[in-house]
Amino acid sequence: MKIRSDILRTYQSIHTWTGITTGLVLFIAFFAGSLTMFKPQIEQWATPPSQQLAPISSTQRDNLINQAISQYDKAADGFIVNFDGQSSPLTWYEKGGGRGFRLDDSLRHATLDDNGVIVTHISSTNELGQLIDQLHRTAGIIGKLGHEDIGVLVLGIAAGLYFLALISGVIVLLPTLVKNLFALRSHKGASRFWLDSHNLVGVLSLPFHLIIAWTAMVFAFHDPFYGGLSLVYGDKPLFEPRERGLIEYSVEELPSIETYIEQVSKLADGYQIRNMEFSKLSSTSPSLAVELVAVGQMMRGGYSDFIYLQPYTLKVNYSTINQPEDGIYGPVVNSLFALHFGNYAGGLGRWIYFSLGLLGAFLFYSGNLLWLEKRRQKQALQTRSSRVMSSLTIGVCLGSILGVVGAMLATKWLYLISEQINSYYLSGYYVLFFVAIAYSFARGAALAAIHLLKLLSLGCLLIPVSSLLTLIMPGLMPWTPADFNAGLIESMALLFSLLFYLAAKKAQHRAYYGERNSIWALEPHASKQPLKCQEHSSQQLGKLS
Repeated sequence: MKIRSDILRTYQSIHTWTGITTGLVLFIAFFAGSLTMFKPQIEQWATPPSQQLAPISSTQRDNLINQAISQYDKAADGFIVNFDGQSSPLTWYEKGGGRGFRLDDSLRHATLDDNGVIVTHISSTNELGQLIDQLHRTAGIIGKLGHEDIGVLVLGIAAGLYFLALISGVIVLLPTLVKNLFALRSHKGASRFWLDSHNLVGVLSLPFHLIIAWTAMVFAFHDPFYGGLSLVYGDKPLFEPRERGLIEYSVEELPSIETYIEQVSKLADGYQIRNMEFSKLSSTSPSLAVELVAVGQMMRGGYSDFIYLQPYTLKVNYSTINQPEDGIYGPVVNSLFALHFGNYAGGLGRWIYFSLGLLGAFLFYSGNLLWLEKRRQKQALQTRSSRVMSSLTIGVCLGSILGVVGAMLATKWLYLISEQINSYYLSGYYVLFFVAIAYSFARGAALAAIHLLKLLSLGCLLIPVSSLLTLIMPGLMPWTPADFNAGLIESMALLFSLLFYLAAKKAQHRAYYGERNSIWALEPHASKQPLKCQEHSSQQLGKLS
């Protein structure tokens, strides 16, 4: 296909500048987003196994609930019945709970002993998975604008520019698409190899990226969109408000758990109940949220659907599961959510989204490298803009990964000093993130890349090592992988330790033996290694001559 050169130059400029202005925040969003594919598994892995109490039989649930609400005031206000077999049979919040995200919630766990008597203990909640999800949704940008996270709005704008970058990139590539798509020309230099890799990943994952860009914009701006519709509809509400109750019920009037199971089964064929969360039970507005999961179904939530009931009358207040009366609206909305969350294809689908998320991060990282290569001067000292962008690229990209790896590594050790460890996750992430950026500016991108990659390799390696040390370290409870998912997380940490180590070796080789007129070449004063490099190069030149 032939396209006029002036048109190609215009789209090239759009692609370059939309990509370079959004690449760093999108890198964080994609990297963290790939991890959120396994958010429940990460939270379970990060939670001490001793916090979960022994399961009970289904016939014992009502007995446990009756004992809990008769002995604990907080339980009488609301509780959670867990059905997954991995959580304690019954829990309720002693501190916190409800909607919103907090770092200091306390949860009481309950079960029955062999004599049928309630046994409880209190623990903090572990929010590692939620914090990674927050990083995915905000890129770590702190602050609120009204009731919206500033980071969500920034990523919404970035997603719009990213959509333009995708379209303009495809147009630029069209004239040579068929000929060069699968050509990874490593023999033509590093910049050509990076460009070929960037194009290949971008084209092969284009449908995924178009979906993510579109749905990210919808998620970021749906509240302002609905607010704008008030100009059309005036004071008439777009959604029917929930009816306020007038009757104050007593918790002793609750039906049996089996009654709820029968009611939910009629509404959600093919689903399994994960948990039932009762709240405000002694008020005029009691609520029951039933969380349901189904393999291979399009679900409104990232990992589940919900049905909201009035717990005393069993009236359905709201459901995210498609019902006949929803018409076309329900399936369309559910598909938008499911396409973003990747929950429609089971475990295989989540692994595919995990891989595509990491490839998306690679796309933005490689885009920045190409921008730097394109502006490379034929001299050792590169321009100030190149030095700033290279330091930002290394510091932000590797710093965000280092922050998450540091939080995962610290999990088992933090419980030695405190039960409330969520605030340590948060402060630890930002310390590592900003130290990585500062280090990248202080020592230069080339040297920082080598050191940070080696640090990442060591951090990933120490994650499974920590699990083994819990068997012999005094004060630590045994915390080796208890199931396949936990073992998989630690195996992936080992794999990424190897990959980061290999990447560090490649970066080191490029710094000492690659193009000298490059932002990635080490200057003589940065290390003694360049002297060896020069000697090595001189020997090579001698042999050649």
